[in-house]
Amino acid sequence: MLSMAMGILLATAAVVLVVGLALRIRLYWVTPAPLRIPTMPAPLTRRGAALRVAREVVLFHSLFRGDKLLWLASMLFHAGLALVLARHLRYAFDPAPLPVVLVQPLGLYGSFAMMAGLALLLARRLVLSAVRHVSRATDYGWLLLLLAIGGSGLAMTFLVHTDIMGLKAFLAGNGPLPGDPALVAHLALVAALALGLPFSKLLHIPGIFFSPTRNQADDARDRRHVAPWARSFDEAGHG
Repeated sequence: MLSMAMGILLATAAVVLVVGLALRIRLYWVTPAPLRIPTMPAPLTRRGAALRVAREVVLFHSLFRGDKLLWLASMLFHAGLALVLARHLRYAFDPAPLPVVLVQPLGLYGSFAMMAGLALLLARRLVLSAVRHVSRATDYGWLLLLLAIGGSGLAMTFLVHTDIMGLKAFLAGNGPLPGDPALVAHLALVAALALGLPFSKLLHIPGIFFSPTRNQADDARDRRHVAPWARSFDEAGHG
């Protein structure tokens, strides 16, 4: 019963996550951007705009310039999360390829970095009055959920050693789910995150690529910007 219930929950969460993200990305894609509004200093070419978006995604460049504490917490969390996700690839391969094997110790250190970043983000919301004033219950809820996911994952590594082969068999549909409480809690929390992510402010994950203040080049003097929905009106001579 536990295996069946968890299987249904994880499958439902995966469908909601994929479909929800796809619909959100489609909405971002078709939303018109009628004005040139890149924040300064802005690149003058499209290639420069692409490099700017890449710099924002990888290094959080504008965040570093605006708030060093928030940048540090965000970098710890996101870099740690990337290593943790890379470490989790071992559950998708049997046997695991060499790059996945090599990233295993780094993923363990990444889990500590992720937890440190989340703790710093939570402390920032609790301590800084200006941030606390604009924080909502959901802001704390997402941080606590992520902390619970990380904490249950660490518990499986250091407190209750999970049957990895049994977990792989369950994920492949070839066996029951190991009944470790930490594992069950971890999977349930991950499913809750996947179910809520498409409807939350965590959608800055794909949203950064569609932000006109970041992905536009400052070429208004060289190229006339006409929104797709206004092209027929402009071509008719009414522009």
